[in-house]
Formats: sequence, structure tokens, C-alpha cells
Amino acid sequence: MKELKSYQETNKDRFLTELFGLLRIPSISPVAEHKPDMLKAAEYWKEALLASGADKAEVFPTKGNPVVYGEKIIDPAKPTILVYAHYDVMPADPVDLWHTPPFEPQIRDEKIWGRGADDDKGQGFMHAKAFESMVKTGNLPCNVKFMIEGEEEIGSPNLPAFLLEHKEMLKSDIILVSDTGMIGQDVPSVTNGLRGLAYMEVEVTGPNRDLHSGLYGGAVANPINVLAKMIASLTDENNRVTIPGFYDDVLELSPEERADMARAPFNVDDYKKALDIGDIQGETGYSTMERTGIRPSLDCNGIWGGYIAEGTKTIIPSKASAKISMRLVPNQDHEKIALLFEKHIIAIAPASVKVKVKALHGGQAYVSPVDSIAFKAASKAVENTFGKKPIPFRSGGSIPIISTFEQILGVKSLLLGFGLESDAIHSPNENYPLFNFFKGIETIPYFYHYFTEALTT
Repeated sequence: MKELKSYQETNKDRFLTELFGLLRIPSISPVAEHKPDMLKAAEYWKEALLASGADKAEVFPTKGNPVVYGEKIIDPAKPTILVYAHYDVMPADPVDLWHTPPFEPQIRDEKIWGRGADDDKGQGFMHAKAFESMVKTGNLPCNVKFMIEGEEEIGSPNLPAFLLEHKEMLKSDIILVSDTGMIGQDVPSVTNGLRGLAYMEVEVTGPNRDLHSGLYGGAVANPINVLAKMIASLTDENNRVTIPGFYDDVLELSPEERADMARAPFNVDDYKKALDIGDIQGETGYSTMERTGIRPSLDCNGIWGGYIAEGTKTIIPSKASAKISMRLVPNQDHEKIALLFEKHIIAIAPASVKVKVKALHGGQAYVSPVDSIAFKAASKAVENTFGKKPIPFRSGGSIPIISTFEQILGVKSLLLGFGLESDAIHSPNENYPLFNFFKGIETIPYFYHYFTEALTT
């Protein structure tokens, strides 16, 4: 593997230049006006795969944003790794909080700054460059397929149909994903679990028009006030969700499993300092890492209504709305939770308002077995390049499509992420350390080697 590392060192600057070309494309899937940028990003990925050594690459249209597929089959009898990533990103708002323009990437303080630097353009592009390094140095040990989608940030609504239509083309032995993180550069980890998601929107309507708050204040229900009280009631004084039936299917970890989880280093003072908060908060009886890894949660992600522009306009608004997400754990079904949420919201609404509830998207939680060939190969690869045995780690985030992969394709996924908590994904000033980007490119070929070796010996 010596020549492989030499190739990677020699081409570092070019790898970054090519990544920056991708980062400059504002491929924001939640915003319809960026549809041309989605197509541009898909084409960029296609050309990148071909330049990296893929035998073929194609942009497949869907009812939404296209899927990029590429492959290199060196021997049909050899194992096949299917790499999954996404080229869409979250909106950059609020743009005025960015230190530099979100789609003008730059390097500062040994980090890549820009929207998508980590999630998931930077992490996805590691795979293209690791693949290129193996191809160009004659070190590719198995077949490789790439599936790069453009709708992960909106719940991958059109990917299941693509999976069903192309099951034969997507056949593989493992799905390799880098869209997660690790505990730290000095505490490497391999993600073995993701929380599920039920993402909802609530609209509360009061009077049939905006009303003068002096003439009607105190006599007519204010939808913002009502909605705020409803949201506040969704968790109790112990920060447990109050929706009836919410915890019915939650799998409780044994004391032994919780003790094993506690091996991961965590400093609460550093955590508070990094977030600039006075104290932590969460479900009583659980540690911070348990709250984000093995326990479900409910959060209001946005709330709006009434007059918010400059100056004054004293009104009782006709409507108020909110987006609410629930992160779920293994055995909780996102469709069941969505129905429980809708039923409860309607039940607690006063007669003075009307309520509409809409499920936006969701997905199941996912747990990757730590005794699998793939997980062991990933652990060995990370240990090889980081110099430390990685800790299995359950992430609080969600990748809804991961459980769908197993349902439709019948293949497990391996979550080999290199992001850090400080990368500020989904937030202003997203970044990705150069160390992690290049360490990912270095580590991925070792996974290919160990995984292929384990399946063929």
C-alpha cells in the first residue's frame, strides 16, 4: 500500500481543487429554484467518477433529482462494494452568519469551509479519490459501484423507486456510507447505529383574517400563543415526550450495554463550552451520549406566524405554523409515531382553533452489527491509519434511506464516517478538517482490502 499513499500525497492539491468545484455548486434540494444546480452537481459527479477510473457512469433521471451511478467491475466473481453518498445540501440560511460566502469554499485554520464541506460532498468525495488512488496504483481488490443521490436532505423520496427498478444493477456485498462522524480525531470511532426520524408540520388557524390586537386581544384565540403552548406541552418536566404510546416500542439497553457505551470519552464541560451553553438538558436518568444515541427525542425545528418584519404591526395572526422532528430509536416505527403525533396534536388543540398536521418525511432507526465482517474490516482499517482501536458509536442523527437499502436490496450498510461534531453541518460556517478529509482517503482503501480478504479467504 506504500505506492497508494505516495499517490495520495502527490495529488493532495488536485483532490482539493476538484472537491472545491463541487462545493461551489449550490445544490440545495429543499429549494425548488435550485433544480438546475442539482443537475449540474449530478453531472459533476458523473465526470468525477469517470476521471477517477470508473468504467462507466450515468446520470439517471427520477421524478425528483437525478441519481448518479458508476461502476468498475474487475471480476464478477470478486466481492462488490456499493458506495452511497449524496450531492444535495441544506440551505445556507442565515447567510449573514457565515464568516465567508457558503458556496465559495476556502481553506482556513487547516479546515475546508463551505456548505457541504462535510455533509456530504466532502465525505462523499473521499470515496472517489480513494477509489482513484486504488485504480491508478493497481490496488483495487474488488468491484466497486457508486450511487450518489440528490434528495437525502429531503428524505430521499424518489430513491426507493430507483432501488426497486435497478435491484440487479445495484447488487453488492456491502453498502459503504460516509455520512456520519466520529467522536474525535484522537478518539476514532465507527458508527454502528442511527436514530430514525418522523418529521411533521403543524398549522394552527384561528380567526378567518388577521385581527387588530387592541380590538380583539383577550377575546379571540391567538394561534401563535396556542401553538406555543401545545409545543411546550409535548415534553414534561423530565424532558420525556408526552404523546401517549410514544415509548411503547422503545428498546431499553441493558446495564451492561450502557456501561459499554460509557467507555467513550466525554467531557461535559468541553461540550458546554463548545456550544456556549450554561448547562445541558435532556431526559432525566440518561447521560448526554445516551440521550443522543439510544433515546428518542422531540424538537421544534421552526415556528412562524404573524408580523416579523421591521417596525410594528399589532395583530392577532390568522395562522401559525411549526415544523417538529422526532428522532426515534430501534423498534420505533416512524409511520406509527407520525400517526400518534397527529392524533395527540388534534386532541390537545382547544376548540378556539383548527389544526392541520402533515407528515413531511421519515425513516426507521438502523443498527449495524459490530460482529459483522464489514464492521470488523472497518475497525481494523481505522486502527491501521489512526493508530488506535475505534470505539463503536451510536449517532444521534438519521439517514432514513439506510433502513430502506436493507429492505429493498437485502444488503447491510457500513457507516464509516469521518466528520466531527465541530463541523457545524446544517449550520452556518460548515467546515471539514483537512486532516479528516485526507485520513478518510487513506483509510477507505484499507477497508476495501480487509473486507475483500475476509470474504475470499
